[in-house]
Amino acid sequence: MTCTRDREDQTPGVNVLVTAGPTREPIDPVRYLSNRSSGKMGYAIAHAFAHEGHRVLLISGPTSQPIPDHVDYLPVTTAEEMHQAVSRHIARMDIAIFAAAVADYTPAHVEPQKIKKTGARLTLELVRTRDILGSAREPFGFTGTLVGFAAETENLEQNARHKLSSKNCDLIVANDVSQPGTGFDSDRNEVILVYPDRSVALPADDKVHLANHLAEAILELAAGKADR
Repeated sequence: MTCTRDREDQTPGVNVLVTAGPTREPIDPVRYLSNRSSGKMGYAIAHAFAHEGHRVLLISGPTSQPIPDHVDYLPVTTAEEMHQAVSRHIARMDIAIFAAAVADYTPAHVEPQKIKKTGARLTLELVRTRDILGSAREPFGFTGTLVGFAAETENLEQNARHKLSSKNCDLIVANDVSQPGTGFDSDRNEVILVYPDRSVALPADDKVHLANHLAEAILELAAGKADR
């Protein structure tokens, strides 16, 4: 179900999809696998585009962030739910920005009842989740401007450039989440914009201010792509 926050349907501009937050992969009725993503960066990006009058759909995993005004908001929980939501809506988008920290693996089986503490060890079997960013071009058929995020702890630019190529993106926003004071669950971030032909390092900044710079860079990229 999509919740609209003070959005004007006749607003000029482009259609932008933003994913944000973590996903939660259930183990049993009370436990799940997740990560430290707060959703702050994705929400700030959604706000930046909406503030400039663009039509924004924010697909978000569970967070405590306030929903930005003037966006369509679609909450999801699991990686599979996010995959399905993106597949339903991406075709009408001009720009798709995948800032969510989606689980790479999910439990192969969800226990119907709470797992009791018995033996000294517990083994969980995990299976790969479907690749949302990697599905954007095919099978989703998205031809607009595609932006991914790479949260890394080593070989930042090298890993980001591999992701740029393998996912057929126009831009990867890469950040080192091992650095204290930036990245996951922080109000600040420091990123490298990795394009096919160059890389641009942005200094550490508040995520709200950084989102404005990212929106400007992505819109410039989209305009250049449209002119080709």
